[in-house]
Amino acid sequence: MSWTAVVLAGSRLGRDAFAEQYGTDLKALIPIAGEPMVRRPVRALLESESVGRVIVMAQETARVADALPSDPRISVRRSQGTIAETMLGLIADASVEWPLLVTTADHALLDRAMVDEFCVGSKGSDVAIGVVERADLMKRLPATKRTWLPFRGGAYTGANLFALRSSQVAPAVELWRSVEQDRKKAWRVMSMLGPLMLATVALRLVSLDEVLNQVGGKLKLSVKAVRLSNPLAGVDVDKAEDHALIEAILARRA
Repeated sequence: MSWTAVVLAGSRLGRDAFAEQYGTDLKALIPIAGEPMVRRPVRALLESESVGRVIVMAQETARVADALPSDPRISVRRSQGTIAETMLGLIADASVEWPLLVTTADHALLDRAMVDEFCVGSKGSDVAIGVVERADLMKRLPATKRTWLPFRGGAYTGANLFALRSSQVAPAVELWRSVEQDRKKAWRVMSMLGPLMLATVALRLVSLDEVLNQVGGKLKLSVKAVRLSNPLAGVDVDKAEDHALIEAILARRA
């Protein structure tokens, strides 16, 4: 199966104080190990045999395009005001080839192995979400701070990897739109499942898979979590501490 990878490289309205710390006004262009951040996940996707083409979504299309590798498989399109609006626009575009593998420009540690593992793990689902278990990440990076969702059997953080099998997933994106502004506030995200499910999650009476089955039942879609073996899949660049951490990891590799 050949995936169309989508890299979300858009910007929020107004000034980006985080990006300005690194000499740019666009988060996607923050330098990481001497190159624009967006180049790193795009390169990882191009290296994967699972990916046939890469679409980069950004408001500043020309500037972002100049930062990308020269490869005919890459195209750059204008993104909308929010992630949900951008994805709904893609879903409605008849020229888009399915399935879609979605990630973000700030996934600076993404590599080919993560991409391939996620693509294989997402088989059999309409929607798949990449996750990393807290114990694994804390063992590797005990000082890192992430947003965790606790369930029976473990707590998880997102890996900024999503699989969308066909245009039938539009209801899932609509559901995401309803909580998009609160996606870093774990309990607000879980509240979309209703008070009873929220209570059972709070008491850790249900597993992550059981919750996603509930979500899928509501949407009439198959929704699954793909647990990634490399805990670094759960690290993205949201703040200065993340930037310093990733630069240190890349320096040790070098």
